[in-house]
Amino acid sequence: MLAKVDEIEDNLYYFSDVISAGIPVVGSLITDNILQLLILPLLFPALQIDADSNLKIGAVTSLYLLCCILRIVKIKDLANTIAAALLYPLETFAANSEVKINGYVSGNNCANESEEPLVDSVTLVNAGQLCVDIPNKATSSQVHPGGIIAERDFSCSHLSLRETLLSYVTDGDDARALGSLSVLATLLQTKELDESMLDGLGILPQRKQHKKLLLQALVGEGSGEEHLFSFESGSARDSISSELDGYLKKLKEQYGVSIGGAAASPRIRRNQVLDALVKLLCRSDISTEILWDGGWLLRQLLPYSEAEFKSHHLKLLKDSYRNCRSALVQETKGIWVDLLITVLCDQWKKCKRAIEASSPRKEPKCILLPFQKLNCEDIPAESSFTAGERMSELVKVFVLLHQLQIFSLGRTLPEQPPIQPQIDIPEISRARAAGLDVSGPKPGTEVKFVHALPCRIAFERGKERHFHFLAVSVGTLGWVLLAEELPLKQNYGIVRVAAPLAGTNPRIDDKHARWLHLRIRPSTLPFLDAPKSGTPGETRIKSLVDGRWTLAFRDDESCKTALSMILEEINLQNMEVERRLKPVLDLEL
Repeated sequence: MLAKVDEIEDNLYYFSDVISAGIPVVGSLITDNILQLLILPLLFPALQIDADSNLKIGAVTSLYLLCCILRIVKIKDLANTIAAALLYPLETFAANSEVKINGYVSGNNCANESEEPLVDSVTLVNAGQLCVDIPNKATSSQVHPGGIIAERDFSCSHLSLRETLLSYVTDGDDARALGSLSVLATLLQTKELDESMLDGLGILPQRKQHKKLLLQALVGEGSGEEHLFSFESGSARDSISSELDGYLKKLKEQYGVSIGGAAASPRIRRNQVLDALVKLLCRSDISTEILWDGGWLLRQLLPYSEAEFKSHHLKLLKDSYRNCRSALVQETKGIWVDLLITVLCDQWKKCKRAIEASSPRKEPKCILLPFQKLNCEDIPAESSFTAGERMSELVKVFVLLHQLQIFSLGRTLPEQPPIQPQIDIPEISRARAAGLDVSGPKPGTEVKFVHALPCRIAFERGKERHFHFLAVSVGTLGWVLLAEELPLKQNYGIVRVAAPLAGTNPRIDDKHARWLHLRIRPSTLPFLDAPKSGTPGETRIKSLVDGRWTLAFRDDESCKTALSMILEEINLQNMEVERRLKPVLDLEL
């Protein structure tokens, strides 16, 4: 896959190098051929929502290629023609076609009846590669889209291509949603594209609209001043611009695209884009990475304050944010509570960097390559690993929605989330009584046996070891400790094993009242420390399996005391995490 992607992009860069020679006729030739042989007959029809099984190219591949062409082949006419074509309904590119998808063209569809059918020039070479040889006598202007595009039954063909992209954003799977966002972002970043084209597509950034309206107001042109202070307008003229009209006319006259779509105003189209992005941010069935990409695009379109959002947009975002906040509150009692603040602070910086960036984070090839998802087929659903992945995804969504709430309120986004500082260890606590400081225990640390309970445990079959058990919490961190008694120092011991307190899920055995069962999860989440891979889809993440301890105490009462000790320390840990997160969770205050 990567090799083929590189080959495609190398070919496009070759075209780009040829264009840079500055020969106008060459640029026109490349533009015509890319449009008439690739984009109009193949890429656009492939974007249909209910894909035809006979299609030789899929929607995801089409989205990828459109991004590549716009990013690499820098021809103004090509970029603006692609943008204008997105306003046409899908059925436009399938009209009056009698061509089979395998490339057969009947003689009646040729521009000149004396010409050979195109199928005669299609040959299979090199073990199945498709090679198309265009005869010299057939110039690019003679290849009419009506004779290239296959006749198919297009479901939802009344939608424009642009609306099809938005439908993928709101309802598509991960790949189609990411691909559609990438196309919109690429159009936004394409310098060869006229601002009037962006306005026509509904993706002209608000700051550029204000600049345009301000200039019109200063020179007394039209109603610029009136619209400048009205966020409802979105455009100085509620109609398609002359530049867009010119490219629509070109599509009809030069490329045979004759069926137009509904003449919606730029303001309506802009509202459609905003609707789609807000609905995307409220989706729960899509990767958080894609939500961040949607957040970036929304920030590009609405960079200022609440006044730019529609009331129903604000309500949807607030409802989604509140639901996410409620789920985050539940995580303060979860298996990974000790890492919750660390993950939140880390994702806060990453999200801020992502949505404030000048360009999207991903290259087009990410559309084609599989998302970095952990292979959880052999991991039980109740495992700590699964819970940790769920917590991490939840935090990413919460951080994004929280930051968008701050933007919508017109506030400046802080570098760090508002987290309460850590407090000292209380004088009356098991950690203080054991002689621990804020750094917590480590193997080899000396502890005092004040609340420790003698117990036995076998880490290997038939090899029991005697320890003293202790559960302690220090701020947001907590541990269960097994310490060996010091023979020359009474009531003191050395920590031999320290495991996370959170997620231990303590339970007394049903048949043996002196046995206490604990789940021991990893001390960290492997995907949080995963090395950054240079190529998408290459990351391999090793999942860790939960451990199980069974501690045997001297009597039933000691076992119950150990259970109470664990539950009390877990409660103290949870309360401290919730206290420190309180400013983040109370955004309205």
